[in-house]
Amino acid sequence: MSRPKQTASPVLRSEAELRRIGATVLRLAKHRSVPETEVHIDESIQSLTRFANNTIHQNVAEQNLVVSIRTAADGRTARVTTNRVDEDSLRAAIDNCLALASHQPKDPQLLPIPGRQKYRAVRRFTPGTASLTPDDRARAVKGACQFAEKRGQVAAGIFSSGQNQTVLLNSRGLVASYRHTNATFSVTMQQGSAASWAKANSGDVRQFQPLQLARTASEKAARAENPAELSPGHYTVILEPAAVLDLVGFLFYDFAGTAVADKRSCFAGRVGKPLFGKNITITDDAYHSHQLGCPFDGEGMPRQRVVLVDRGTVRNLVYSRRSAKLAHAKPTGHGFPLPNEYGEAPMNLVVEGGETSIEEMVASTDRGLLVTRLWYIREVDPYEKIMTGMTRDGLFLVEKGKISGAAKNFRFNQSVLEMLRNVESLGPTHRATGEEAFEMVVPPMKIRDFHFSEVTKF
Repeated sequence: MSRPKQTASPVLRSEAELRRIGATVLRLAKHRSVPETEVHIDESIQSLTRFANNTIHQNVAEQNLVVSIRTAADGRTARVTTNRVDEDSLRAAIDNCLALASHQPKDPQLLPIPGRQKYRAVRRFTPGTASLTPDDRARAVKGACQFAEKRGQVAAGIFSSGQNQTVLLNSRGLVASYRHTNATFSVTMQQGSAASWAKANSGDVRQFQPLQLARTASEKAARAENPAELSPGHYTVILEPAAVLDLVGFLFYDFAGTAVADKRSCFAGRVGKPLFGKNITITDDAYHSHQLGCPFDGEGMPRQRVVLVDRGTVRNLVYSRRSAKLAHAKPTGHGFPLPNEYGEAPMNLVVEGGETSIEEMVASTDRGLLVTRLWYIREVDPYEKIMTGMTRDGLFLVEKGKISGAAKNFRFNQSVLEMLRNVESLGPTHRATGEEAFEMVVPPMKIRDFHFSEVTKF
C-alpha cells in the first residue's frame, strides 16, 4: 500500500484574527449607517483519506473561511456570504446585502438583534485530533486493510479529521465563539457477496479504534454469507445504535415550535400527551459529554438543555426568539441564522438509555432480527411518522436466544411513534453515527412488532 507524503497539519486562525474581521464588518456597516448588523465567521479544515480494494486511493484536504453578513433595516433583512476578507470585498458584501434587503417585503415580526449574552463554557478542541496527518490516517487504514487481507476480505471506507471554529458578532455588542475537532472512521468489509459495516465519530480521535471497527465489520461480513429469505411480517428487532439514530433522527424537526405552529409536526395537538412508552425520555443537550456543537444558536442565543419527551410524554418544544414570542414562551437557543424558513430545531438529541446489552437482548429473544443499520429512509406519512427504508450491511436471525444465521435484507414500513411505544429494553447510550441522520447520543433498542413489508432484491 502506498503511503501519502507526511505533511504538517494546517492550523486554524486565532480567534482574535476572526474577531478583527468581524469588527471590520461592523465598522464598515456603521459607516454606511446600517441600523443593525450581524456577522458570522466560520472556518473549517477538513482532511479525508479514502480507501477501497484494500488500498488508499484518495487523500484530500481543504481549508475554508466564510464570512456571512446579515443587515436589518426598516423591517427588512437579508444575508450574503463571501470568502474574501479585505476591506473592499467586505464593503461590497455589505452593499450587496443592503441591496438584497431593499427588495424584500417588510416583515412585521422581525425582531431587533439580541444584545450581549452569557454562555456556558464547552471545551471540545482536542490537539491530538487537530494534528492528525495523512501518515497517521494511512497507518490506521493500513491496519484495517491488512486485517481484511488476512481474512480474505475487501475493505473500503474513509478516515476523516477536521477542525471547525465559529465567531459571531453583532452591532449590539454580542460576541460568541466556539471551536471543536472531529474525526470519523467508516469501514465496509466484503466477503464474497456479503458485506458489513462499522462507523464511529468523535471530537477526540482517541475515543474509537479503527482496527476494532474493522474487526467488528469483518466478523459480521463473515457471518452474513448465505442469508436465508424470510417471510415479511412483524418481528421483534434489536436495533443497533446506528439504526436507532437513523430513525429517531427524523423526529428532530418535529420538536420545533415553528413546525408545531404550522401544523407540519407530528406533535401538533399532541404536546402534553403520552405518545411513547414510559421508558422513552429524549432531551436536547448541547452540553452532554458525547456531543459536539455550539453553545449558542444562529442568532447568538445561549442553548438551553430541553427535556423534549419525559417518560413517554412530549413535554416541551424548542424555540427561536421569533417562534417563542408567537407562542408566548421563552427562547431556548435553537434558532437557525436569519433569514430562514425553518425556524429552529434541536441539534443535540440524547435518548436516555438503560442497562441491557445487545448480547442480553439477543439472549432474551425467542425469535427476532438483529439490525446493523438502515438506509434509503423516506417519509410516507408525516403525521404518524411512518417511514420506509431498507436494512443493510448485516441482518441476522435470532432464534432461541442465539444468532442462528444471516437473513436477506427487508424493506420496512414503520411508524416511529409506534416503534417508540413498543420498546422492550434499552442499552447504554452511545454517540452514534449513521448515514441518514446527524450524530446523536442513543442506545440500542429491543422493539416488538416492527413491520417489514417485503424482501429486497439487491
